[in-house]
Amino acid sequence: MKKGVLLFNPRATNSNARIPNSILQVAASIDDQYSWAIVDGNLEKDPWKKIEAYLSSGNYNYFGCTVMPGPQLKEAIPFSKKIRELFPNTTIIWGGYFASNQYKTCLHSGFVDFIINGPGDHSFPALLNAIENKSTFKDIKNLIYIDDESNIVKTAKAELLDLDKLPALPYDKLNEFYPLSKYLCKTYLGKKTIAYHSSFGCPFTCSFCAVVPIYNARWKGKSAKGIYDDILHIKQKYGGDSLEFHDNNFFVSEKRTVEFAKLIAPEKITWWGEARIDTLNKYTDESLKILRDAGCKMIFFGAETGNDEVLKQMDKGGTQTGAQIIEFAERLKKFDIIPEYSFVLGMPGDNEQKVNKQIDEDIEFIKKIKKVNPDTEIIIYIYSPVPTEGSELYETVISSGFKFPEKLEDWISPQWEKFDLRKNPLTPWLKPYMIDKIRNFETVLNGKYPSCSDIRLTPLKRKIIKTISSWRYESGIYAFPKEVRFFHRIWKYRQPETEGF
Repeated sequence: MKKGVLLFNPRATNSNARIPNSILQVAASIDDQYSWAIVDGNLEKDPWKKIEAYLSSGNYNYFGCTVMPGPQLKEAIPFSKKIRELFPNTTIIWGGYFASNQYKTCLHSGFVDFIINGPGDHSFPALLNAIENKSTFKDIKNLIYIDDESNIVKTAKAELLDLDKLPALPYDKLNEFYPLSKYLCKTYLGKKTIAYHSSFGCPFTCSFCAVVPIYNARWKGKSAKGIYDDILHIKQKYGGDSLEFHDNNFFVSEKRTVEFAKLIAPEKITWWGEARIDTLNKYTDESLKILRDAGCKMIFFGAETGNDEVLKQMDKGGTQTGAQIIEFAERLKKFDIIPEYSFVLGMPGDNEQKVNKQIDEDIEFIKKIKKVNPDTEIIIYIYSPVPTEGSELYETVISSGFKFPEKLEDWISPQWEKFDLRKNPLTPWLKPYMIDKIRNFETVLNGKYPSCSDIRLTPLKRKIIKTISSWRYESGIYAFPKEVRFFHRIWKYRQPETEGF
């Protein structure tokens, strides 16, 4: 008799748990062949206790874990290690961006047996069947493993699948493990926000992006009607009133986006998604108005930098320029759609002076954006290398002396956890005074323009922190902003880049 699959979603947030779409996608792929159970670290005080209970029952031979960089590693690594020690016959399978991008470190740990390198809709059940039937793994696509001769094998990439032909996600069965209502949290968008994923991949090759090595500039989206049907089911059965699209690039197709907007408009759902500036700038004014009228309130964009030379270094592709970034922020203002711009500061340069100069220029560029559209949300990351092997940027990073951890357990040290959140880059070309400059400016910026997505900040709190930050922002004196940090700390200011809405 086939044994079951235990699927684990490690803790990623201390509040506002989202629907675990990646785990549900795997569950849907095996639902007609294997029994399965889910443990969600975001909703368990002691997830290990529940994992141990499931495995001790003898009903589960497989442990599947999704692993994103950052907080999820704090449970994924020690729990997988414990499973190997206490339940040595359990096959441990990891998926997610961290596993795919750091596959050598994962497989050499001794407690990760297989890695699903991309969508697992076909590869995950194929792997289970191969293990059950004691057959070969080499023909299973999207798989990384160590063979009998101790060689790491990366199998061929599978074509992206037609999402409309895949099994529906088992929301109702998830509800048997955890009330789905616990995943519909109060956010900036609404009282019961749905997390949804409507596409795979992205058609661009930004060399700082963890998606690129997995999808190789490919993108495939579910139809507008398919998205609408899923959202309507959750709304009608569980009461969702708002929506976050967690796609890497939701707005690739103007036709699909507009069609979805027209379908969802009568439902009065407020929504958010991620886009590229040069893609959305090609949308007509009519299309942008349709999006806003249909509830699109905010869109996240990777602005990255105002320097065209650095944009080229990042291999952004497309037509994005510094001038376009500013012009588009101004364009969205007339449609009442809030642009959420992320910037990556601290890219490698030829020398210390050039790196520092670029940081100063990007700070001034961000202030220009705020001048043309003060409602623009700004998210600042410090550049953290991504192992996009073969890219020019990756070779520059490696030649500088930067190295990723060689042991998997090292990734859960405090400095590497912050690295994954792009807060502590550990890169040799960034000096401490540069990092302080970025962080201090970020603090002052978030004081002068507190995020509209922090729903806990009252109008009075916003007025106070804006007032005490204004002189620093206007004068350019960002050093030691202790008074701003004090209020951020006592009011527990939320930063979207680390905590979501």
